[in-house]
Amino acid sequence: MDAKERLVESARALLWERGYVGTSPKTIQQRAGVGQGSMYHHFTGKEDLAGAAIRRTADELRATADALLSGPGTAVTRIGAYLRRERDVLRGCPVGRLTQDPDVMATPALRAPVEETLAWLRARLAEVLREGLDRGELDSAVDPVSTATAIVAALQGGYVLARAANTTEPFDQAVAGVLALLGARAVR
Repeated sequence: MDAKERLVESARALLWERGYVGTSPKTIQQRAGVGQGSMYHHFTGKEDLAGAAIRRTADELRATADALLSGPGTAVTRIGAYLRRERDVLRGCPVGRLTQDPDVMATPALRAPVEETLAWLRARLAEVLREGLDRGELDSAVDPVSTATAIVAALQGGYVLARAANTTEPFDQAVAGVLALLGARAVR
């Protein structure tokens, strides 16, 4: 990995662990094993580097979600595969956690990939639900947009509850609850 890649990967890890305010350029440089000159050769500053790190994290989240949501099976099966995928629940969502960082939310260049990713996820889930409706897999009372928003809200809330309780149990319960509600709307 070259210096630029090490900087981006270090920033990604630190943003997830400490947030934007808690991540200093010096800490990023130390973790990446590069000097200040190397950082400023590749990036104009902390915000530019953080933006690259957030965009990469967002891109990876979208790619993982899309692969699972595009897989085989019914709409509920594909959403279940996404919700049940392996993840580090107690660390929280690497994108969703950034919404709690006031500096990220106040900086348009940093906020944009967070906002776009969560909007994309809601839209992609709504698309899968629409496909389920079109195939007759789901009851016609299912509203794809509001249901997709509820799924994302339950997922992000599940992370928060799990972190607060220091156990994955609330997250697992949130996922089970969403899937039970979707299953109740499945046409048999």
